[in-house]
Amino acid sequence: MGATILQGKTILLLGAGSIAEAMIRGLTEADAVDADQIYVTNKSNEERLQFLQDRYGVKTLRNLDDEQGIAILQGADVVLLASKPHDIPRVLERIRGTIGSPVVLSVAAGIPIELMERILGSSVQVVRAMPNTSCAVLSSATAVSYGRYCTPEAKQLAEAILSMLGTVSVVEEHLMDAVTGVSGSGPAYFYYMVEAMQQAAETLGLPPETARTLILQTLFGAGKMMQETGLDARELRRQVTSPNGTTMAGIRVFEEAHFKELVEQVIARAAERSRELGEQQASIAE
Repeated sequence: MGATILQGKTILLLGAGSIAEAMIRGLTEADAVDADQIYVTNKSNEERLQFLQDRYGVKTLRNLDDEQGIAILQGADVVLLASKPHDIPRVLERIRGTIGSPVVLSVAAGIPIELMERILGSSVQVVRAMPNTSCAVLSSATAVSYGRYCTPEAKQLAEAILSMLGTVSVVEEHLMDAVTGVSGSGPAYFYYMVEAMQQAAETLGLPPETARTLILQTLFGAGKMMQETGLDARELRRQVTSPNGTTMAGIRVFEEAHFKELVEQVIARAAERSRELGEQQASIAE
């Protein structure tokens, strides 16, 4: 379904960073879009544009204001905003008089739909997405929210593109800060846990590479168990926790340290910071 709806569509990426590359990779590896239907541009990094062109076969634009750039902006089916968040208002101001009637898909953190709609005007179909860094290996947990002018086809197009990066969950926009706290920042929480487990393993005498292999496979296997069994984390934890066994001994240390409460505080603070940054971006643009 995703590949079918994208056939023949022209996609313009404004920004050429890691998320933009992940999207290009996902779309081209899935044969969802021909590489010559994807255009990418950025502010000034010619070397980066050349790399993407050489590696993936996409087309690059050096100037959105010349005849070719204007033609692509007017004809694009999807304009993907992958610039840094603080650049987004300026980018929108630059293109608002030129774009046709594309789906405008933003992956910039903290930029509200209302702000993008207000700058672009003309009932533009705006989609806001929050992928995480795992999009680099096409395993992102992405949340998406839709603007008031989005048609069913616009939603299908956005989800088709984002599904090339991993899973897609539709949420109300007011929940995007919570999404940031859970899945946007989430990979770092797991990396931090792995850091701690690695240190503990080495303290107990395990060689670093052996510890790394054991920890990473344990992390991967636990996630796969949750996905494939459909059981929730509580039930799976109970299955592996024998009364008075080794796992129970370790879990009790977590409980004594109020681990669940600490995780709640971590996610709540990250979500709060996301809201603060969004308010800052909105105030700067006004």
